[in-house]
Amino acid sequence: MSYGQLAVVYDRLMEDAPYDEWKAFFLNILSKEEVRAEYVLELGCGTGEITHRLEEEGFKMTGVDMSEEMLAIASSKRNSSIRWVQQDIANLEGLRGYGAVISFCDVVNYITEERGIESMFLNAYEALEEGGVFIFDIHSPSHAHKHMSGQTFAEVYDDLSYIWFCDEENDVMTHDLTFFIEHEGVYRRFDEVHHQRIYQPDYIRKALSDAGFEIPGVYSDFSLDEAEDGDRIFFVCKKV
Repeated sequence: MSYGQLAVVYDRLMEDAPYDEWKAFFLNILSKEEVRAEYVLELGCGTGEITHRLEEEGFKMTGVDMSEEMLAIASSKRNSSIRWVQQDIANLEGLRGYGAVISFCDVVNYITEERGIESMFLNAYEALEEGGVFIFDIHSPSHAHKHMSGQTFAEVYDDLSYIWFCDEENDVMTHDLTFFIEHEGVYRRFDEVHHQRIYQPDYIRKALSDAGFEIPGVYSDFSLDEAEDGDRIFFVCKKV
């Protein structure tokens, strides 16, 4: 999963993404859990839309992503003091002292091996100060199976179109993406293949517990009412 060419069009494709809802959920959880987080680490920050929004709220942000191209776009958006780090989020190094660690937009599902998930959780735990929170979301299994697996999605714009087919085998979704981008009257095609693993909430709970976390709340679809029956499941974890 390179995101090399996709990075160029990623923000266009994500124009309707609920970035402000992720920001609001994070702020509400900090208030609910009575956590004061000056330094915040975002894992899988992509082009930095959430990272920049949280910096505007006064947080001192570090954004981590494996894609050099995504980080280049994130850092070019505006002047900021955000620290951008190119690392594999399953193998973090040298990141400590954060009041909060976040990973939104189903980034965790892109880690397709259990040992990678367990390593990420351990490293998130180590990156946190005592009393800090780790907040992330995943696709709910029901949403992935019913609304993604076996589906084809397509969009056509004046200068950009794409076809996205999602297949699934043994709880691993394969996203085959084909893009056509217009430049000076000529359309250029590129293809990318990405993979996501569908995780059961019980497994996630156990992996978090094994890493040392307490789990004060599990939520769905940005609601602050505890539930696991939505399309997107949020885990709120605390280092105590």
